[in-house]
Amino acid sequence: MENRICKGRLERWNDGKGFGFIRPDGSAEDVFIHISALKKMSRRPVVGDVITYNVHTDHAGKARAVNATIDGVLPVKPRARKRKRDSSSMPILLLLVMVIGAVAYVMDGVKHRLPAAVDEKSISQSSNHATNYSCDGRTHCSQMTSCEEAKFYLKNCPNTEMDGDGDGVPCERQWCNSW
Repeated sequence: MENRICKGRLERWNDGKGFGFIRPDGSAEDVFIHISALKKMSRRPVVGDVITYNVHTDHAGKARAVNATIDGVLPVKPRARKRKRDSSSMPILLLLVMVIGAVAYVMDGVKHRLPAAVDEKSISQSSNHATNYSCDGRTHCSQMTSCEEAKFYLKNCPNTEMDGDGDGVPCERQWCNSW
């Protein structure tokens, strides 16, 4: 294996495959060059470019160009490295505290906007009635178990037959009598 600095003209170049051959100054034998040997250049090579390179001869005796530059073409400037962000969890923790605080503020505001006449006892009582009864096909007073249930069915369920006199009071003989 040999490593020497040489100069030559690019005789052939296959841009699609990224390789070509250099004719070294004062030599008849071409040297293979791959695009990776020109990785620091600001443009791709073209036939006729003068190229300075190191020759690397492999175990089989084949010469190839490495660490090459195109004469008259400026190398690519190295990119500035991006600084790593601070991996501290403090910004995430602060955001989480802010979100929790906002949710608590909104929930407290909703609680205070409820009408003054409505208290938690009446809310729980009305929700209990709604969950205790459901329209399940019963339509007659004999199928009810209380005046309260009969009123729910009359008000909320279709095709009930519990208010014979049409006064809005269901099951007056069985459940909703006032005597």
